[in-house]
Amino acid sequence: MSILILAEHDNASIKGATLNTVAAAKAIGGDIVVLVAGEACGAAAEAAAKIEGVSKVLVADNAAYGHQLAENVSLLVAELGKDFSHILAPASTSGKNTLPRAAALLDVAQISEIISVESADTFKRPIYAGNVIATVQSSDSIKVITVRTTAFDAVSAEGGSAAVEAVASAHDAGTSSYVREEVAKSDRPDLTAASIVVSGGRGMQNGDNFAMLYSLADKLGAAVGASRAAVDAGFVPNDMQVGQTGKIVAPDLYIAIGISGAIQHLAGMKDSKVIVAINKDEDAPIFQVADYGLVADLFNAVPELDSAL
Repeated sequence: MSILILAEHDNASIKGATLNTVAAAKAIGGDIVVLVAGEACGAAAEAAAKIEGVSKVLVADNAAYGHQLAENVSLLVAELGKDFSHILAPASTSGKNTLPRAAALLDVAQISEIISVESADTFKRPIYAGNVIATVQSSDSIKVITVRTTAFDAVSAEGGSAAVEAVASAHDAGTSSYVREEVAKSDRPDLTAASIVVSGGRGMQNGDNFAMLYSLADKLGAAVGASRAAVDAGFVPNDMQVGQTGKIVAPDLYIAIGISGAIQHLAGMKDSKVIVAINKDEDAPIFQVADYGLVADLFNAVPELDSAL
């Protein structure tokens, strides 16, 4: 068996999600090849070659892949993927955009967001907002899979010495073009990679009150998230949303403040190692998954916690 992994990178370095995806590939077994598609992405390719367990790195360095448009990259993945038994990518915005297109081009089904490898053709994945775990067996000759990265411990980014091989293929579908990107800059850790996450919900009442959470997060070295209710109410931007339709997180510590615990939110954070909930409603569903719960008015409890740190 041989496995092709579509690396997530910024042309200069490899994103952490790729390390989790390599861990999933190791659980499947076989030779692991990482594809780095980008422009002036030599540094990312060299970083990929050092990842533990990787036997080869394929580098497609071309302007067509400069902004990693899914319409272009999927054509490359489909072309190269014909020689592999499995094609994997993180279940990120990018992976979810590219791999379904590649699966369609290869005329195979995609298996989305696996959380466990049972065998080379059998995997577990959550359905119904994580309330049911489905065991899925694929009879396709090529298994196209996105990996829920929070379910696999990352392999080491060092220790490997894979060969790096250039790929000449350049695909420009001509159906999309890069216009611009707006990147939110923050000194806080990335939400999906942070070891501590502080999230606020509808109970925060307005966006200005999130300043309390920012202060707390800065003292803890944490990222700040939010429930869908808080995002829909306009308290914070949607890139802070944690949940089924937001970001999936599994930090060492998740602090839920003023969040009732709707099933959609729980689907995005219930794999956290330790969950702390602060809510004035003692019947809030969040307390059913919390390791530690405090029934209190957040406008009293959060400032007290902040001052104690």
